[in-house]
Amino acid sequence: MSAESSGPEPGPLCPEHGQALSWFCCSERRPVCAACTGLGGRCRGHRVRRAEERAEELRSTASAARELVIQRLGLVRSLCESEEQRLLERVHGEEERAHQSILTQRVHWTEALQKLDTIRTSLVDMLTHLDDLQLIQKEQEIFERTEEAEGILDPQESDKLNFNEKCIRSSLLTQLWVTAVLGSLSGTEDVRIDERTVSPFLQLSDDRRTLTFNAKKSKSCADGPERFDHWPNALAATSFQAGLHTWMVNVQNSCAYKVGVALGQLPRKGSGNDSRLGHNAFSWVFSRYDQEFRFSHAGQHESLALLRCPAQLGVLLDLQAQELLFYEPASGTVLHTHHAPFSGPLFPVFAVADQTISIIR
Repeated sequence: MSAESSGPEPGPLCPEHGQALSWFCCSERRPVCAACTGLGGRCRGHRVRRAEERAEELRSTASAARELVIQRLGLVRSLCESEEQRLLERVHGEEERAHQSILTQRVHWTEALQKLDTIRTSLVDMLTHLDDLQLIQKEQEIFERTEEAEGILDPQESDKLNFNEKCIRSSLLTQLWVTAVLGSLSGTEDVRIDERTVSPFLQLSDDRRTLTFNAKKSKSCADGPERFDHWPNALAATSFQAGLHTWMVNVQNSCAYKVGVALGQLPRKGSGNDSRLGHNAFSWVFSRYDQEFRFSHAGQHESLALLRCPAQLGVLLDLQAQELLFYEPASGTVLHTHHAPFSGPLFPVFAVADQTISIIR
């Protein structure tokens, strides 16, 4: 019985020369045999290295990459833990402050009730035991006592009794949260424009995703209760009332646009602020006019300092947290966040007064 060799299995051979691929051609980025590097070989004159040297170099590069990943994730983990500790301490501090305010107010109202009881007893005593003439003489005292009682009932720093949710605001947490959300979502919402709402100054594409501004008012648009008749606005066909939603808009061709959300009861008619996006209580929008960017709601405008004009604009709506967020999809950079108690279903809303904007799918 012959003994079988226990040596290593032979490696792949050069298809052209049938020799072991013991060299690596740096020019062609592939393993080659000795004959390929010699006289008449296809890699003669190229820079070549021994295959084992190239393999060791790759192992070293992979090890360095692995260490870099571990180092960076460790830094992120450490930063997240520090931020978690900082925010939890702020929450605890705010909880303690609110609790102490409640205790202080409880003492105040206990004393106030005692004062009211004293005043009540005094007034009842006057009304019971004084004759008409004495009562008239006591009119000023009765008036002063009544005025004192009314003052006791005035609110005393009632705003301090509320938990201030701003204590959990963190730009770092928001940026990490957005990155995690965008990485975990399976895709953006299939948002399309409701053609019944499109302003006569806008043209809607066949796929109902692109709005193009036209300075001349279209006469072919049939007017209806849903249509904006003055401002160049349009609402999406779908509304959101729960959950987490995101959609993106291509805005690179326009220097005048608005993108955001609106309540369904947003007025549609007239040139007043009632139907102008960002100028009423029904709409929340990110806007651009030339090189000026801002967030607008209820006539309040907040200027935004952007380093560059975004080619795309992302909208992230978290209805559980009552948060509206605008971001740049290419970098994941958060451009603005807004917290508000939204009172009903929200529709994506758009306006354009220059060129074209398109919903990206």
